[in-house]
Amino acid sequence: MAGGTRVYVDMVGDLFHAGHVELLRQARGFGDHLVVGVLSDEVVAAYKRPPVMTLEERVAVIEACRYVDEVIPAAPDVVTLAFLRAHDLAVVVHGDDLGVDAIAGVYGEVAAAGMLRLVPERPDISTTNLLRRIRDRDV
Repeated sequence: MAGGTRVYVDMVGDLFHAGHVELLRQARGFGDHLVVGVLSDEVVAAYKRPPVMTLEERVAVIEACRYVDEVIPAAPDVVTLAFLRAHDLAVVVHGDDLGVDAIAGVYGEVAAAGMLRLVPERPDISTTNLLRRIRDRDV
């Protein structure tokens, strides 16, 4: 592709925090153009909890991150080689918190093709931890 390597990250991006920023910073290091797929509210609710922020709110915040060049709202929950070809993406990046089954289920084709890169997660911050801190706070 003219213009460099396009990198893909998919995420929920709920209560956008420093851990998200670090993931996107690391992902950007794999190429020249960072594309972020933001999962729909329905997809997220099916495997964890409904997001606090709507899809539109999450897209707006992620678009504002300086490492992000493009956002795909309501991105697919399974990343395929056909999806990568359709968006001219060369590599997929995710945090290293995924187990073998999750990698196979979500990124199976991509991992088999050698196009998946895992980067260190920040275990000290997550949306779940933020929600717990809010809940446990004495107000």
